[in-house]
Amino acid sequence: MQSRFKQAALFSVKLLLSIAVLVYIARGLDLQQLRSHLVSVDPFLFVLALTLIFFQTFVLNGRWELIMRALGVSLDWLAGWRILMISLWFNQVLPSSVGGDAVRIWLLRQRGVQWPEAVKGVAADRFTALIGLIVLMVAGLPFLTSRVSNPAAILAIGGLTLAGVAGTAILLTLDRLPKRLVAHPAIASFVRFGALVRFLLLQSKNRALLFGSALLIHLVTAAACYTLARGVGAQLSVTDAGVLIPPVVLLTAVPISISGWGVREGAMVACLGLAGVPSEQALSVSLLLGAISVIIGLVGGVIWLASPERGSYSADNAAKAAAEAPSYDGLGREVSSQP
Repeated sequence: MQSRFKQAALFSVKLLLSIAVLVYIARGLDLQQLRSHLVSVDPFLFVLALTLIFFQTFVLNGRWELIMRALGVSLDWLAGWRILMISLWFNQVLPSSVGGDAVRIWLLRQRGVQWPEAVKGVAADRFTALIGLIVLMVAGLPFLTSRVSNPAAILAIGGLTLAGVAGTAILLTLDRLPKRLVAHPAIASFVRFGALVRFLLLQSKNRALLFGSALLIHLVTAAACYTLARGVGAQLSVTDAGVLIPPVVLLTAVPISISGWGVREGAMVACLGLAGVPSEQALSVSLLLGAISVIIGLVGGVIWLASPERGSYSADNAAKAAAEAPSYDGLGREVSSQP
């Protein structure tokens, strides 16, 4: 009962934050003009953006399959894509505090994949995505400084990039801290995560391909945003999209709102504004991108309805399954939770 109350409270806080940010942004905009942009978006370009994001799921699955193969797990491509799409349904549509990662782990366990491989696979998938994003942001800094004249914006995005680099480095080396600190409940899960993905990435023979796919995925997102921007009549260049969309993606990934709603819109308005895109058009791009994410999630929902695992699923079981995943040391070996 207490666990359910905490989940409901967390969801309520995230929902209120999403609504509050959206209302705050909308207060200073011409809502009639915003509505005009949304309803008059070029249908061809909207479908093209939708196609790009749908294509992205195939790249995501290919990367995940490479990771699982490196772990010794033969995951059928179609089965992996089905699991991935179902996780997007849980991420984008359902009002649940149990994220798609927990569902992915649970579905892998239903297919007989052992705990070490299931947890490592999902953790490494997230890590490679983060690395790809940080690399793009670092590569985009010279273009940012040459195209943006706002020192505060350059400092903010540069600081965010530096924080991403530092955070990734720290995460991968947390288990090097004194044992007394490593065992602290507040950071124990982060320690396990960093140790797991470092072990996998040091052993993987497909490292270059994994990082290449991570870069491609974020470039596809930037291409989709560029397409939507052109669809609403915004004058956004390809270079500006490549430089300004990665910070939006990074901020959206911070789990403080419902599926990134609100945070994504605020970040999109701020970042595209640096390229001279009016706030109404920038917000339109973000809302349309969110709509595409929901559409993709709904496809995953249809797949979930036909899934044989659906009858045995419950949010509590998935959350419990993820929480009961064993811990590992820096070499990927399972360690006991008992003293």
